[in-house]
Amino acid sequence: MTGRDVHIPWPPQRIISLVPSQTELLADLDLEEEVVGITKFCVHPERWFRSKTRIGGTKTIHIDQVRAMHPDLVIANKEENEKGQIEALASCCPVWISDIYTVPDALRMIREVGMITGREAQAGRVAQQVENGFATLQRDAVPKRVAYFIWRDPWMCVGCNTFIHDMLERIGWQNVFADRDRYPEITPDELIDSRPDLVLLSSEPYPFREKHISELQALLPEATVVLADGEMFSWYGSRMIQATVYLQQFIKML
Repeated sequence: MTGRDVHIPWPPQRIISLVPSQTELLADLDLEEEVVGITKFCVHPERWFRSKTRIGGTKTIHIDQVRAMHPDLVIANKEENEKGQIEALASCCPVWISDIYTVPDALRMIREVGMITGREAQAGRVAQQVENGFATLQRDAVPKRVAYFIWRDPWMCVGCNTFIHDMLERIGWQNVFADRDRYPEITPDELIDSRPDLVLLSSEPYPFREKHISELQALLPEATVVLADGEMFSWYGSRMIQATVYLQQFIKML
């Protein structure tokens, strides 16, 4: 998906996934035997998390361990993995890299992963289910100005050119930091000046909890501050099938 030429033995028999949402997709494509390595953040499916070899974190890959496993395909992502580590892996094994900013990007990724792993039909069915879910997703009848938080100390929110930004727009919400790129640090004054109606505290990458709500509520007494399931807003694989159901219920709850 990044325009690189990658020569992959087909179908690959030894796959390592460096991205949690793509790991879950590989499981849903019935690649139980082919996937030999995952990261410590690949928590779905749980049976894989407990049984598959973990090769470090998404940004702290154990390069020598991966090399020793002799994969014939490594599946990575431009944003979630470190460029230097991916380049090091690409020097010794085929590395396929996704680059996801929107739901259409994710759908294309699902189908391409199906093609390169010999699971084209299954991937097509997953992509169709995702498309059907978004086709029936009803936008919020009351548009809201939203600040989506991903980190604390320093405060960081979602800006434009992100998958989460695209998801917010599909719900019918306006990202108050759409004029900022990627994941900007936000000062308390900037947050107050942005005047959000709704503040979402994501469960990942920072694990926001109930105790953090009061911190933001003190800065924004008139806004609604709630926790959000980060997997449903940011995982761009087969999790999107569940995400459209979650988002519809989330809209009704507010």
